[in-house]
Amino acid sequence: MLTPSDTVTRQVIERLLKGEDYRIAIVTLINAEFLQYAVDFFKRIVDAKLRNEMVTTDWYRAEFLKPALPSDELIMHSGLNRRTISNMYNSAGREIALEATARHHERLYEVINSLVEQGDDGVDITLTIKFRGVSVDLNVNESLVVINVLAVKRAELRGGAWSTAGKQVEKILMQVLCRLYSVPSQNYVLTGLTGSKREVDFYLIDRSGNQYHCEAKLMGKGNPESADTIYARDTDVFVADKLSDLNKKQLTKENVHWVELRSPGGYRKFKDILQVLDVPYTDFESDLAQRLQEVWQET
Repeated sequence: MLTPSDTVTRQVIERLLKGEDYRIAIVTLINAEFLQYAVDFFKRIVDAKLRNEMVTTDWYRAEFLKPALPSDELIMHSGLNRRTISNMYNSAGREIALEATARHHERLYEVINSLVEQGDDGVDITLTIKFRGVSVDLNVNESLVVINVLAVKRAELRGGAWSTAGKQVEKILMQVLCRLYSVPSQNYVLTGLTGSKREVDFYLIDRSGNQYHCEAKLMGKGNPESADTIYARDTDVFVADKLSDLNKKQLTKENVHWVELRSPGGYRKFKDILQVLDVPYTDFESDLAQRLQEVWQET
């Protein structure tokens, strides 16, 4: 069964090969994961509030900042993220996370109380959450704490989704292009680890056994940082979502074969590159959508 991440990877690749913008697939995943988190979080708030009916300002701390909770939950509930803690303390270990989350929550409450006290006396925010006929009200202080947590979670999901999607798609896109044109498995290879500690290298191999280093990058038009990859990694074939005219001139000048997927029929240029490099392939007569379905079934 495909995971949501697998599904999005396929959607992104399909949109790239069709010359369509891929970002909507990632945004949809972010929205779905965030909304599910928000619903689950609100359910927990209802349960926690009901269990602590007589508690005022400490109910949130008692339920959502329990030392026994996993570190990631504590960090999120306090309105922080792991990277921030790591940057502040040079570590995000368990003990440091416990200390940092407690401190931050106290400071957050101080800031909120200060804002509320200095704010317009006519403004009163009440967040009402109803679940299965049960309703709880959060005062302005509690509401702002919850809103802050959701904002941090949204930012975390957004950053993680774009980063992960890029890495996953870039690893698989070259394989899909090869399978699209039935390049024999012995004529392309992945080397290196697939984890975050090391980049994955992709090579095309011609009939004589010569290897050609390939790079795939999801990059905005004219993004110089991504295009500079070709110089740092000695690239022979460069596949991108968009390329500026300057990018294309630079690549051509450096004798780097390039594919711009967003150009009309952009993916077809990969076949021309296979032919030039003398890499075995078989063209397909079916339309792209049908051929992609065959590729996914083979995967």
